[in-house]
Amino acid sequence: MRPRLTSMTAGLAIGITAAVAVACAVGAYFYSVHHFAALIENERATALAQGELMRAALEHQMIENDRSLIARLVQTFGREARVRNLMLLDRTGTLRYSSRPPASPADLRIDSPTCQACHRFAPDQRGSSRIIESAGGTVLRTVIPIRNREACYRCHDKSRSINGILILDLDTGGLRAAMNTDLRWMVAVSGALALVLIAAIALIVRLAVLKRLQRFEVTARQIAHGDLDRRVPAAGTDTISWLANEFNTMADSMSGLLGEVRNQRERVETVINSIDDGIVVLDTHRKVVAANDAFLARSGHPRAEVLGCSCRDVAPGACTAADCPTLACLQTNDRQVRICERRAGDGTARWEEVHASPIRDAAGSVVQVVEVWRDISDRRAAEARLAESHRLASLGVLASGFSHELNTPLATVLTCVEGILRDATGRQDGPDWSRVGETARIAREQLLRCRGITQHFLRMSRGQRATAGIVDLHEAADVAARLVAPTAQRHGVTIEVTPAPQHPRVRLDEAELQHALINILLNAVQACSSGGRVSVTVQEGDPVSVRITDDGCGIAPPDQKRIFEPFFSLREGGTGLGLFLSLNFARGWGGDIRVASAPGRGSSFDIVFPARDAAARRSAS
Repeated sequence: MRPRLTSMTAGLAIGITAAVAVACAVGAYFYSVHHFAALIENERATALAQGELMRAALEHQMIENDRSLIARLVQTFGREARVRNLMLLDRTGTLRYSSRPPASPADLRIDSPTCQACHRFAPDQRGSSRIIESAGGTVLRTVIPIRNREACYRCHDKSRSINGILILDLDTGGLRAAMNTDLRWMVAVSGALALVLIAAIALIVRLAVLKRLQRFEVTARQIAHGDLDRRVPAAGTDTISWLANEFNTMADSMSGLLGEVRNQRERVETVINSIDDGIVVLDTHRKVVAANDAFLARSGHPRAEVLGCSCRDVAPGACTAADCPTLACLQTNDRQVRICERRAGDGTARWEEVHASPIRDAAGSVVQVVEVWRDISDRRAAEARLAESHRLASLGVLASGFSHELNTPLATVLTCVEGILRDATGRQDGPDWSRVGETARIAREQLLRCRGITQHFLRMSRGQRATAGIVDLHEAADVAARLVAPTAQRHGVTIEVTPAPQHPRVRLDEAELQHALINILLNAVQACSSGGRVSVTVQEGDPVSVRITDDGCGIAPPDQKRIFEPFFSLREGGTGLGLFLSLNFARGWGGDIRVASAPGRGSSFDIVFPARDAAARRSAS
């Protein structure tokens, strides 16, 4: 692998460099101190030997008592290359001879800093030479006593041990320059050795540690990307090999756990996807985190398009923000239940019961919401059928009693009307008999219709079906319009029947069809104001339908779903049974009644008859 600068590599490089630099610096420091001490010690020995020679020469001249020669010797010795000054003092400390004048006479006083450099110590601790700081700079001062010997007794009191002091000051500047030169060479060589050492250590660490540790990184990355069989080479017996064995053991355990988790996840997904109820998990922003196949089928989108999208985009119109169970669950932190209507792909309406349950974290906060969509269309239909059965049972009891009580007076009136019709038929002795006969004929038809209605109620209460026949829809619409025409004239409403090019025929009970048409026409007339218009159109096709349209007051949307319920009426004094019975008649034929209305813009009712093939199957059955 190509080397990469990581925090570990940088730390090792900085640490090794710092360690080597500190080691070299400490070594250089101790070497310089030791080297300087050795140089000083060597310089002291040289200065002492040189001073002893000068002392011997001066003592010889002192014995000869040749003072001019002593002065010349002092000057001669003082001109040596490294001699800063050569001074000869008597026993009282008075300067007698000097190769050059001292910087200050006070420097030779016993309490001066230059003298205190030695005199501050006890006599047995002073030594013969010492580095001192003088006005002219740093010098190595060597002090050699001139002792009182037998040859000196002629001029000096033999009771004294010292006749004078010879002071030799050597310049240490050259010594320091030499030491600095050696130190620079040593630093250069040490630096080069440090670089070589650092490079060697870096190479060793690279080959022995980092390169082997990078195998862990590569293996961990490959395992993270799904290669669960990847392992670190573990040859050897060192610490990294032991670590590789432990890493491989951990990887084996993790692979087994991941395999088990994957199997468990697949089993859970299989179970969830086998559920007919739609299940979807939403986050706090109502974005889809997970969904089963049933929910995807409801949304009509593949999984890739659903995950990560908002539920408002996945299932638009299924619920509103004002009644969203997930929003309510997030706000209240409690389980919510909603009933909503969902339109399927074919346009049919399906009813869903939505349960929204919170998913909480360790702190009890809601982090996700699980929605369970259960299709309750069949249940609602069964409940509706059960309610309708109860209503029909009650209506059947009422209709049975009503029809039974009404049949007797109807039969009596019908007998009377038929007698009037017989008397009026063929009579020519008065001008009004024709009008009386026509009126009696109309009364007879309406009485027969009333008896048919009561008979229908009786059959319905007993669970019997009417006998179906072939009915011309155009003629049926014409007859119904003529029957409603007197009522329309009283309201100032016009009824128009649009003839069909071909007279479509259907198989059903004509009385039921007449009943449905008359009920809807009467409602349309009563909904119109004076000058209104009601149109009846027979629409051919498959299926066939009869459309009744008015320009009346219209029906509010909440009431459009209730107008077919029994005993619900929008008209004062209405029974609420006309549209209910009409819808039951239509569904008994295998058809339906559809309504489209807008308040203030009128209404349109379509009586839809079954398709020809469905009617044929129904007739055959």
